[in-house]
Amino acid sequence: MQTLIENVNIINPNDEFKDKQNILIEGKYIKEISSSKINTKENVKIIDGKNNYVLPGFIDCHTHILAKGFHKEENMANPLAIHFYNGVPHGKQTINAGVTTVRDCGSADLGVKLAQQRGLFTAPKLEICVTPLVMTGGHFDLMMPSGFDMEIMYPGFPKGRCDGNFEVLKKTREVKRAGADFIKVMCSGGVLTANTSPEFSQFSIDELKTIVGEAKVTNSKVSAHCHSLEGINKCIDAGFSSIEHGTFIDSKTSKKMAENNVTLVPTLLVHQYLYENGFPSWDTYADEKLAKLKEIVKVHKENIKTAYEAGVNIVMGTDSGVIPHGHNLKELLNLVELGMSPKQAIASATTKAAEFMGRDDIGSIFEGKCADMIFVEKNPLIDIEMLTDPNNIVKVIQDGKEVKNQYGVM
Repeated sequence: MQTLIENVNIINPNDEFKDKQNILIEGKYIKEISSSKINTKENVKIIDGKNNYVLPGFIDCHTHILAKGFHKEENMANPLAIHFYNGVPHGKQTINAGVTTVRDCGSADLGVKLAQQRGLFTAPKLEICVTPLVMTGGHFDLMMPSGFDMEIMYPGFPKGRCDGNFEVLKKTREVKRAGADFIKVMCSGGVLTANTSPEFSQFSIDELKTIVGEAKVTNSKVSAHCHSLEGINKCIDAGFSSIEHGTFIDSKTSKKMAENNVTLVPTLLVHQYLYENGFPSWDTYADEKLAKLKEIVKVHKENIKTAYEAGVNIVMGTDSGVIPHGHNLKELLNLVELGMSPKQAIASATTKAAEFMGRDDIGSIFEGKCADMIFVEKNPLIDIEMLTDPNNIVKVIQDGKEVKNQYGVM
């Protein structure tokens, strides 16, 4: 099956702007790009590009596609099937926002990934960690003071709790067996878990090195949820590939991070949204969470700017799932505020994100790449804010198929 897209302007972050282009898609790949007429088969599908601007499908490097706020009360009340069905609207909302690939940092299992691949629901392509590793009493240990465990459990989804070198080794192997593409570790306290605080590190350096050593056996990257400065340094020393959040990073640690080629996924959007919108009135721990957020919001953006200026590699992530899905590209504005140009911010969610994930088939629009692309009517290099409104994403193509079309003709 061939699809010919005529008359579009192509924006690749690492390439010159190309206007009045035609793109031939065959199957799920880009077969040819040319400013001249392209020869096609007889049954080609022709799409009028309407002089739109075409960008690579965006990549969100930190989401939770099944999550809807991580409210423990809902885990307790809802049948398990609701946990999975939440992924249907979330997947569509994310696609509609222009995101065609996500790195799910906890919630999606192998079955969800396979369901997307088999076309059972419309959603971004998924890279998964299945479930994060968490120490007893640490961030996302969901054992409540009552003694009830609020962690979702079912076959094929290992519990994340582990302590000591033997247990973290075994747990790393368990999540790999469950289909994890990368390993996620909770290396500091967090906002959403009671009785933990973001400034404190979690897991010992020996435990962290054990996890990284086992991950390396299968060339798997290891990612750290980490706000804590001490925790960030421990993760760098242990050989982690990325730090998620990085709230309390300083200049010295930023330089160390850059020297060790550790990527930062700052997720600035999530803390802003939660601080501005708060938590449900029925959330027993709302006041505690807001107190922690107040400290984080104070310093997060300033510290991430320090990291950016020190040369730390930054890619886009939003923590959607903690906050509502479908607003992913609002994070681009935060990256521009750090000092990035619009083109650099777009690169952080396309070319650089693909490189970070080890994917050479996505993140740009070139012959031989997956046909993942979005269409907008105005040039986002002039007005990047227009990307933040999903209504401005008039068409989305994923693996060569139209998965969104504002014009109404599929």
